[in-house]
Amino acid sequence: MANVVRAALVQATWTGDTESMVAKHEEHAREAARRGARIIGFQEVFNSPYFCQVEEPEHYRWAEPVPDGPTVRRMRALARETGMVIVAPVFEEEQPGFYYNTAAVIDADGSYLGKYRKHHIPQLKGFREKYYFKPGNLGWPVFDTAVGKVGVYICYDRHFPEGWRELGLAGAQLVYNPSATHRSLSAHLWRLEQPAAAVANGYYIAAINRVGQEEYGDNDFYGTSYFVDPRGQFVGDVASDSKEELVVRDIDLGLIEEVRQTWAFYRDRRPDAYEGLVRP
Repeated sequence: MANVVRAALVQATWTGDTESMVAKHEEHAREAARRGARIIGFQEVFNSPYFCQVEEPEHYRWAEPVPDGPTVRRMRALARETGMVIVAPVFEEEQPGFYYNTAAVIDADGSYLGKYRKHHIPQLKGFREKYYFKPGNLGWPVFDTAVGKVGVYICYDRHFPEGWRELGLAGAQLVYNPSATHRSLSAHLWRLEQPAAAVANGYYIAAINRVGQEEYGDNDFYGTSYFVDPRGQFVGDVASDSKEELVVRDIDLGLIEEVRQTWAFYRDRRPDAYEGLVRP
């Protein structure tokens, strides 16, 4: 049975300051709502530059509490205004010395549903995240929103299949994957991993990447954000690799049941045989 939800994502260029960056995303959200979207997600640490290209203590200034910080409060007001579910990734300060790469999930009435904290933290050239973030410790929550069951997996997480599966087992229908990834490192994986995860786990994925270059490093963020369905097929066109873009697509959540019945991957799992996967 069809259960069509109009969903949106934003791939954005950095404006130079938090106030204008948040305001720009608010306008994208209002436009998405005018186009009938009921849920929208933003890119990794959307209200700041991708400062993790360098290791500098000055960049702790981008951190704020979740949900009581200024950005999430604005996103809650925006959700009430637009009637949309919002996935808002930010740099979270839990307390001094406790920092996480986090996404807040806000329901269509502005209520705060909870947060996901990124589990897998890279430490590579251009991605110096261990300097800033502790590994996530809140598990793999799936949020019961006004549009269905929504999960989050952040950027580098996407290389690890275990979390994708945890979200599927918890009932996710749509998983947002806010990211910041650049051309020279893993661009050839971008159109492979999320479609494969969507197939393996039988749900939709919204893959979001930044676009353009920023002042803290040489990373060239290549956009090409997209929605992919449980068959591994792109929903509409992939976004530009060089320009900011609001992507709005209709996703049929009824397809999830059809695909899971046809391919039956969950039926044929063998968790009794997988003990070795969790050995150190």
